[in-house]
Amino acid sequence: MHKLNTVQTPFEILCNETQREQKELTSLPIIHQAIAGDISVELYRAFLTQAYHHVKHTVPLLMLTGSKIKHEDDWLRNMMAEYIEEEIGHEKWILNDIEACGGNKKAVEQSEPAFATELMVAYAYDSINRINPLCFLGMVHVLEGTSVQLATHAANSIKKSLNLPNKAFSYLISHGDLDQDHVKFFEDLINRLNNDQLNIVIKSCKRFFQLYANIFRGLNA
Repeated sequence: MHKLNTVQTPFEILCNETQREQKELTSLPIIHQAIAGDISVELYRAFLTQAYHHVKHTVPLLMLTGSKIKHEDDWLRNMMAEYIEEEIGHEKWILNDIEACGGNKKAVEQSEPAFATELMVAYAYDSINRINPLCFLGMVHVLEGTSVQLATHAANSIKKSLNLPNKAFSYLISHGDLDQDHVKFFEDLINRLNNDQLNIVIKSCKRFFQLYANIFRGLNA
């Protein structure tokens, strides 16, 4: 358990307390391959396919989270509502990216997620219902924080090496450098949490880093 202090903001504490798990994710060989542009178009489509299967749950998860927040935390419910407006339709971007790099978006829509993806989504629903709605913020930090650090760099490298059009990277680029305002919004949200709430998010975040890393581990298979 970690108590708030005057030296670090809650967001800084969240980042520091989950550094090890984030490093385990970003040190995966497939991440380094992507940043170097050393992946095939098939592997890129495999990544997008799994992204589709978890991103399509973002809005339903946000709605569930908002419905579980206590009335005394109305400010937090309102912030979830703002998130919903930002996230609607992002899974369609992914399908368009898949089509732009030669994939069959209809087949992806009808496909089943990899087991690792299914587990991450299932844990998201479960933790919101069973533990605390703030658990979802751990997933947000993993997906948004990792994206800003890696997405734009990887997109540029993959685009160059595979000679793919810009329209094949709307998901990665939108969740990269262009998403800085979104991350600032999340940082401000975390900085309003009390100590008990922050600890819930930290524990959740550690779990989601492991679950998200397993999705990448399974891509080559």
